Amino acid sequence: MLLREVDEAVRQDEAAQFARKYGKIIAGIIVAGLLAFGGYLLWEENSEKTLEQGSESFVSALDQLDAGNLDKADRQLEELSKDGSPGAQAAANLLRAAIAADKHDTDKAAQMFFALADDTSAPQAYRDLAAIRGVSTNYDKMKPQQVIDRLKPLAVPGNAFFPSAAELVAMAYVQQDKKDLAGPLFAAIAKDDNAPQSLRSRARQMSGLLGFDAVEDAEATVSEDAQPSTAAETAQ
Repeated sequence: MLLREVDEAVRQDEAAQFARKYGKIIAGIIVAGLLAFGGYLLWEENSEKTLEQGSESFVSALDQLDAGNLDKADRQLEELSKDGSPGAQAAANLLRAAIAADKHDTDKAAQMFFALADDTSAPQAYRDLAAIRGVSTNYDKMKPQQVIDRLKPLAVPGNAFFPSAAELVAMAYVQQDKKDLAGPLFAAIAKDDNAPQSLRSRARQMSGLLGFDAVEDAEATVSEDAQPSTAAETAQ
């Protein structure tokens, strides 16, 4: 019993010494951890509020666009392009460029599209779409090689934007008189089941003119070419 009491006393003394030596450090670590956790909760709450406000602003701008109030929509999108998240900023800049194009200010629209396409902080899908829109808006003012350099990375089968990018690249090849490069691209578009029917039909005709066969099922091809393009396909 005496040995146990002595052992207990030694342990209590060691614990007291440890507390005196490291107690303040441990308490500081605990307090710092609590403060950090509280700061994280506050940041998360503010982030959610910011996202909600950004969503409301974006929806409001879309309502203005739907009503034909382009100037008011552009002002709202301009604010969102400065203060929103990277995704919201990219979406806002894409719409602002589209507004400029709708106003026939092609120089401004192309500049804005290409600025977004070159913005490494923006989501890749927005950058790719902006590159295609920029080229299509400014195609007549670009050299064929500029078109190819911009869109060739997207003109690859399997890419989500392959049909649109490949058509522009193929047309640039035609301007360069490189039929051996343009023909296979048009043929690949014509065989792409994910491409809009109107685009496949155009590509099939172009590939044929260039001497490349893009017809796999003659009966189905005649049926497709005989059907008018829908508004949805034209928009796509």
